[in-house]
Amino acid sequence: MTEIYSLRPLAAVLVSAIAVVPILLSGRRPNVRESWTVLAALAKFGLIASMVPGVLSGTVYATRLGTFLPGVEFTLRADPLGLLFALLASLLWIITSFYSMGYMRGLDEHAQTRYFAAFAASVSSAVGVAFASNLFVLFVFYELLTVATYPLVTHDETDQARAAGRKYLTYTFGGGVAVFAGAVLVYWLTGGVAFTPGGIADLANADPMIARLAFALLAGGFGVKAALMPLHSWLPDAMVAPTPVSGLLHAVAVVKSGVFGIARVVLDIYGPGLVGELGMGTILAAVAAFTLVVASVIALRQDNLKRRLAFSTVSQLSYIVLGLAVGAVAVGSPGNASAYALVGGLLHIPAHAFMKLTLFFCAGALHVETHTDDISNMAGIGRRMPVTMGAFAVAAAGMAGIPLVAGFVSKYFLLIGSVSAGGTIYAVALLVSGVLNIAYFWPVVYTAFFESPTQRDPKPLVEGPLGGRFGAAASALRSDGGDSSSDLRSDGGPASGESGSSSDLRSDGGEPDDGSEAEQDDHGFAADHEGQGIQDTMETVEQLDEDHGEDDRLDWEHRRWTGEESTWLMLGPICFAAAGSVVLGIVPDLAVFLRIVRLIVAGVTGVTV
Repeated sequence: MTEIYSLRPLAAVLVSAIAVVPILLSGRRPNVRESWTVLAALAKFGLIASMVPGVLSGTVYATRLGTFLPGVEFTLRADPLGLLFALLASLLWIITSFYSMGYMRGLDEHAQTRYFAAFAASVSSAVGVAFASNLFVLFVFYELLTVATYPLVTHDETDQARAAGRKYLTYTFGGGVAVFAGAVLVYWLTGGVAFTPGGIADLANADPMIARLAFALLAGGFGVKAALMPLHSWLPDAMVAPTPVSGLLHAVAVVKSGVFGIARVVLDIYGPGLVGELGMGTILAAVAAFTLVVASVIALRQDNLKRRLAFSTVSQLSYIVLGLAVGAVAVGSPGNASAYALVGGLLHIPAHAFMKLTLFFCAGALHVETHTDDISNMAGIGRRMPVTMGAFAVAAAGMAGIPLVAGFVSKYFLLIGSVSAGGTIYAVALLVSGVLNIAYFWPVVYTAFFESPTQRDPKPLVEGPLGGRFGAAASALRSDGGDSSSDLRSDGGPASGESGSSSDLRSDGGEPDDGSEAEQDDHGFAADHEGQGIQDTMETVEQLDEDHGEDDRLDWEHRRWTGEESTWLMLGPICFAAAGSVVLGIVPDLAVFLRIVRLIVAGVTGVTV
């Protein structure tokens, strides 16, 4: 590829960082503040998109900013792999900016200026990660991303949010230390840390034990943000952040920076061949396979929708890591096994981003419009939120690998690569995880569209010991899914299928009919963020007994598929993200991402898929 000097990589990084200033200065004028956000998002995407034709034709854009260390330049470089990540983050920031307006205004959130400013700084850091030309520059932006996202994780300013923020910093800064140590070892072994397609040649002649140690440090450090088990527990706790944060930063930018770092190490520092020779590919593949299966099982047991999505993210990120690892293990295998696995892993970066962003956007819309957060309270909610839950169903199908949605294409390449490489165990893990994806997403869709609060079917995967209940709480559930005082959850919440407490349950899922006000946090959740309390549940049960289980207030008001359910500031981004998932599933080449992925793999392996 031909490298040319250009200021566009630097401008793409700085545009949103510079926008932080006018955003902060416009704090008392929300429309102006959010206009700056949208303008910065559009400018960033435009700058990055302008480099796509050149990169696809073999051009690399670079901005040199001086010498970092002897032999190490501080350079921003837009190569195919960096462009893949930057294009994705910048595109999804645009729609998340509009969604954030609807979400933050819908809840009348506090500190909105700080929120939008931190969001802009975070996306700037993410693009810096994408365009870093070597391990040390990547480390700088990797740490800046942690600092910039901390105010978003702790946005609620509750004890729970602060605890999640401390855990987030502990894990991610710890991972950053490991990345820095690994980079120092690579520099010591080779005298350089620049990203080179196929890997740094001198590493092949280095001491194998030290090379393995450096790889372990790098993969482990990046594995924190990639949520590889057992380094994953910060991610579910970080779901206390506002839903747009969970969507873009915890399904796109932050977690993707982790898998992106692993991709850089495997493809551009060691090279797939050396990773396989050192035996590190097998270890990495085993960790990824374990994570994607176990996280899916844990997701089955989550009744809170955002926590279920969080563990789904833990699982889905490991698909990407598994593709990279199998691609390394498969080097030298007959056919194009390595190339297929790498294409599948890298293509799952945008595929997962569109699908998971859709799911988080849907969860946020449910919360803003109905204050419903637990799956056990969503019976019939598809009547109230038809567009939202329809988009959720589409994205959920893609996550499970159903054809015509993005997840099918990436998982197809992963499966073909695993089978061709003789990695039967990895193929089995992929298939098992796919079944588990159906198991934990289907009950949500079924509950929303095919049940009502007064007419429900038993769903063992949600209500039984393998679902969202534990111990005595599981035995307390009635087999017919009906309402009784024995249906109380062990944490004092409602039984599966109820749509909320007596103070919350009105036909449109909005404010209480009787004027009562339950204790709520800053987001409008019940105080424990887990649904209604036991007193409200008892009142609901008593009312059900009086009305013989036919209280009309327990049903959702029917809304049409024409956008009546919410503002288009939220529905528009939901529909866009869902449509993107379908486009990637039907015509992935048209969406550019597959073309970029093929270019990356061809540059590393010499094989065109």
